[in-house]
Amino acid sequence: MKPVVIAPGDGIGPEVIPYAVDVLKHFHPEWEYIPVHLGYECWKRTGDALSARTLETLKKADLILFGAITTPPDPKYQSVILRIRKELDLYANLRPVFGPGFDILIIRENTEGLYSGIEWQEKDRACTLRLVTEAGTRRIARFACACAKKRRRHLTIGNKANVLKSDAYFLQICIEEAEKTGISIDKKYIDALVLDVLQHPGRYDVIVTTNIFGDILSDAAAYLEGGLGMLPSANIGRHLALFEPVHGSAPDIAGKGIANPVAAIRCVALLLKYAGERENARIVEEAIQAVLKDGIKTPDLGGDATTERVGKAVLKELASRRQDS
Repeated sequence: MKPVVIAPGDGIGPEVIPYAVDVLKHFHPEWEYIPVHLGYECWKRTGDALSARTLETLKKADLILFGAITTPPDPKYQSVILRIRKELDLYANLRPVFGPGFDILIIRENTEGLYSGIEWQEKDRACTLRLVTEAGTRRIARFACACAKKRRRHLTIGNKANVLKSDAYFLQICIEEAEKTGISIDKKYIDALVLDVLQHPGRYDVIVTTNIFGDILSDAAAYLEGGLGMLPSANIGRHLALFEPVHGSAPDIAGKGIANPVAAIRCVALLLKYAGERENARIVEEAIQAVLKDGIKTPDLGGDATTERVGKAVLKELASRRQDS
């Protein structure tokens, strides 16, 4: 029995995660589901956004299903998700983007770069250290190369090596690892890469880049699927994995019942694939596409359906497929 930690978080997280959990229970009612409370709302109630006890629960899990976190502009508040990624050493962030004629896997280094968490404020300035290490870069490059070998054997390295010495270092190491693997590569400056991915997505297979560049690139690429409400992500470490929708806590629509649950449900597809259940992952994706094809869409996709209607429609579609089989 696998222990799965459920962390709904803030904003729309508690609205969309229950449907993702129901989808996972459709396949695995026997798994152990462990709820935890963390994030901004938890901080306001208790003064602690991520308690030592909660962190220990996360570390003992095999799988984590994570909703969303609000990070307020308060110098006393430390980003919960960045802390979790570092504490659990979830070094690889995967964000798949696919549709008619394109299938892209964006892989970002997940513990270093501008999200290293090394920051300080002085009298007249605030500083954030951009950290790129050889060890961190080699392991994300090897991870990306391994993914590319299983796909079309091509890797694009997103960088800004023409301006940043740290990116020149990142690029050099990625090239070295790709050459060992024997896959083909191309190098693109990140600003040009963002534009070209949007204009010609079919050109790309696996893309690897540094932390903040991967964050920006994948958010922009969400346009290809209809918006941030559609994209899931996986945070992969050596021994465990955390799955979270890309959209964030979206406080502007929280509580309105219109948040798109598709990204959270697609996180379950990624989770199942990670657990070796590729067929079940495929079934989840097909159920989502069937619901969208029927016109059951939340307002962000041009529809008028509620979060509840979309979530229940996906569950109904899964139930009908089980009966058919």
